[in-house]
Amino acid sequence: MEIQPAGKPRNIASVPEAAEVLLMNWPIHDGVKLKAARQKCLEALDGKVTITECRSAFIEAAKEARIFVDYASKRP
Repeated sequence: MEIQPAGKPRNIASVPEAAEVLLMNWPIHDGVKLKAARQKCLEALDGKVTITECRSAFIEAAKEARIFVDYASKRP
């Protein structure tokens, strides 16, 4: 999945990377979906939820922060 903070797209390729971005480099500091995504990513790192659940929560947080890049909708 990709996000686009500060105008430059960034590919997020793993749960550890997603957790790092959510915890350290997120453009907003508060949000319901941000909190949920942080929790899901930490749970995924502990093996308590699936990677798919983490990914879905991350995407929702990225949409909340208005940084989600949806390439599927841009295809001809």
